[in-house]
Amino acid sequence: MAQLFTVHPDNPQPRLIRHAADILRDGGLAAIPTDCAWSLVGHVGDARVLERIRRIRDVDVHHHFTMMCRDLSDIANLAKVDNAQFRLLKSATPGPYTFILEATRELPRRILHPKRKTIGLRVPDHPVVSALLEALGEPLLGSTLLLPGEELPLTDAEDIRERLQHELDLVIDAGHCGTQPTSVIDLSSGTPELVRAGAGDVARFGLD
Repeated sequence: MAQLFTVHPDNPQPRLIRHAADILRDGGLAAIPTDCAWSLVGHVGDARVLERIRRIRDVDVHHHFTMMCRDLSDIANLAKVDNAQFRLLKSATPGPYTFILEATRELPRRILHPKRKTIGLRVPDHPVVSALLEALGEPLLGSTLLLPGEELPLTDAEDIRERLQHELDLVIDAGHCGTQPTSVIDLSSGTPELVRAGAGDVARFGLD
């Protein structure tokens, strides 16, 4: 059964965060709250984690995975970002947005879109995620915890643990988490394109 860590939403206990980071670093798969909906997260370099997420979500190789980053410096190491793109990213991070960008060669090909070689990147505005990323010292591979056939992501830690107890290694409970996923903006072509309207206001990008 997946472990359940109950942490403070604003000041998560360092001991539990370090333990969670160790689980992820060792190839574990976790469900964590974010500033939007719950997400499935794991270590970027572990191919088994990728397949486990695909199995839970029932998505194919064309699904855009997301890299959760601590800040813009992480994004600059993972994606090719010009000055105009950087200004857009700076104005909207941290926050409820995922940006599709052309990936650098440092990222494993298996996590990229197979044809476009792009990746989703975001900087969550949530104390628990920020603490976890800081403890890890590197980005996390993630995907919204939306189960096949359901319209909204799961919202309750106990429910997530019960339904996915044999699929996950860890559930981090920090209280209520929203159901609206991030707004997804494609910046890979130079001009912002709306992929999905979600929690983030897209009008700031001239989109609606």
